[in-house]
Amino acid sequence: MKTSITFKNGLLHMAGDLYLPTDFDEAKKYAAVVTVHPGGGVKEQTAGLYAQKLAEQGYVALAFDASYQGESGGEPRLLEDPFARVEDVRSAVDYLTTLPFVDAEKIGALGICAGGGYAVAAAQTERRIKAVTTVSAVDIGAMFRGEDSAAALQTLEAVGKQRTAEATGTEAMFLHWAPNSLEERAQATSVLMQEAYDYYRTPRAQHPNSTNRFLFSSLDKLMAFSATTNIGTFLTQPLLLIAGSEADTRSYSEQFFALSNGPKELFWVDGATHIAMYDIPEYVAQAVTKLTAFFGENL
Repeated sequence: MKTSITFKNGLLHMAGDLYLPTDFDEAKKYAAVVTVHPGGGVKEQTAGLYAQKLAEQGYVALAFDASYQGESGGEPRLLEDPFARVEDVRSAVDYLTTLPFVDAEKIGALGICAGGGYAVAAAQTERRIKAVTTVSAVDIGAMFRGEDSAAALQTLEAVGKQRTAEATGTEAMFLHWAPNSLEERAQATSVLMQEAYDYYRTPRAQHPNSTNRFLFSSLDKLMAFSATTNIGTFLTQPLLLIAGSEADTRSYSEQFFALSNGPKELFWVDGATHIAMYDIPEYVAQAVTKLTAFFGENL
């Protein structure tokens, strides 16, 4: 059972899909999970798939579009602001607490890719999230900063110049999340980028609201963000990190696990890559089985 809903995030209207258990009874109280989509994604892709699967296991699940993206409000369009995305998670929790059939003491979060980093960051100070989980987690700030500080500073200089140009009337500049053509895919050096094309730019998961673009001026905010700053101090809720054993990004899950001082588990899905965890049935099934058991114990 899926219902399109809206909820408030400050002055913004957020668009979401609320998934209800098959045997839903509005007189009962249910545990609920917020699912947080990857950078460049929308609620109709992997976040919605996991929300649907969790609803089939008896949970109320909410997938939503990030502010400035998809069907959610906010200007400028296609801004990727990590701090806004963390606030999106808080606002999604706000919405769930208003539903009479949701037990406000049993709300969890599931973030995928960059959404995993955002979910972890939100849970550090959002105590209404009682359990936090990730699939193919990424700390998007660390990813964009990279290891070359000189190159990062050059990028920030370029962002500043672009912002000045836009302030005086120049059109906005955009970057692609993933290769945007077969030619670009062939030139990609990482499995992650090759598979990102296969997922986002083909009928496999292509969606008109997922345009594979984000504002170049997002980079200053992205590079200032860290999902790990207060993990050791504030993330005391149970934490489950799920990642493919062959994922390029597995080091982020390992880092989150190492830094957490609360109850934690790192679960490897043998043979899976980063993007394979988004929708390949055999890998999703393993993740959902693990998520169901984890939320059953901790919500």
